[in-house]
Amino acid sequence: MVYNFKVFKKCAPNGKVTLYMGKRDFVDHVAGVEPIDGIVVLDDEYIRDNRKVYGQVVCSFRYGREEDEVMGLNFQKELCLASEQIYPRPEKSDKEQTKLQERLLKKLGPNAIPFTFNVSPNAPSSVTLQQGDDDNGDPCGVSYYVKIFAGDSETDRTHRRSTVTLGIRKIQFAPTKQGQQPCTVVRKDFMLSPGELELEVTLDKQLYLHGERIGVNICIRNNSNKMVKKIKAMVQQGVDVVLFQNGSYRNTVASLETSEGCPIQPGSSLQKVMYLTPLLSSNKQRRGVALDGQIKRQEQCLASTTLLAQPEQRDAFGIIISYAVKVKLFLGALGGELSAELPFVLMHPKPGTKAKIIHADSQADVETFRQDTVDQQASVDFD
Repeated sequence: MVYNFKVFKKCAPNGKVTLYMGKRDFVDHVAGVEPIDGIVVLDDEYIRDNRKVYGQVVCSFRYGREEDEVMGLNFQKELCLASEQIYPRPEKSDKEQTKLQERLLKKLGPNAIPFTFNVSPNAPSSVTLQQGDDDNGDPCGVSYYVKIFAGDSETDRTHRRSTVTLGIRKIQFAPTKQGQQPCTVVRKDFMLSPGELELEVTLDKQLYLHGERIGVNICIRNNSNKMVKKIKAMVQQGVDVVLFQNGSYRNTVASLETSEGCPIQPGSSLQKVMYLTPLLSSNKQRRGVALDGQIKRQEQCLASTTLLAQPEQRDAFGIIISYAVKVKLFLGALGGELSAELPFVLMHPKPGTKAKIIHADSQADVETFRQDTVDQQASVDFD
């Protein structure tokens, strides 16, 4: 039996530095982030001349539109999260190799050099803000890439022809356990009018997966002399660009309005369930909606909730995503409104935890990239 696994390959423009990686998604487990590992293959000339080769993990944060950059103004910042010399290898670099690295080292020969980077768990997750139809250039958001280059030092201004970069993502998956069921009760009294209006909202659970329907249980008790004329339920996506003091805003990514059972007369009550499903397909043309970090040729979806070990320790480089259900009761021009909010978590499920075993007869699908775009796919037999 032949076992298949995918390997991503990208070469520098001069063909003398080649990067191999087994995956491009690295999971943030809140307590720590998966090591970022791969293989670099150098040309014989670089080995013979003992050229210094460095590797880095770079976090790029674009917080303004590229077309607005004029007179030297730049709306993009880059932060190097990890950096080390890959070749010649430092003496104290006996890091444990993964099974994939061991197989690639045997296949790729003596010029292949393994590397492993570790990044801080406080580093922000990959997020992209959706562009409008008339926007050009790179989208705003947080992205990551691995950079391998030849130079005299880690801070050397790299030469494009001897540099290879490959985009990666830092992602989070849903916890395995559900949290406490969200529930809230709000009340409103009226000046010069007796009694109060009570709104109770409950969600069927705290954690939802992308594409899952959200059941909003609503109970209205009208002990006032006002009438409830309309009910509206919304899913709101909270986007907090931490770099700015006033960088928080909300997007309504799903909504439903109904007058069924209304008007709710004084002294009466109503109990009903409204269902909402937040999907990117319903928000394709909306600028500023937060999406999961983008990698070419992958289907996008709404950004997942950002999980933080300690909410006060937020990296100034990041974008924090949250979700809440908001229910509004409309009482007319004189009565005003009554609203209630419940936060919830929206994420992808954690994939199977069973590790893939790489056998001697494994076959690798090598996906090859040019420096600017996807080039081709090839199949390499690892015998």
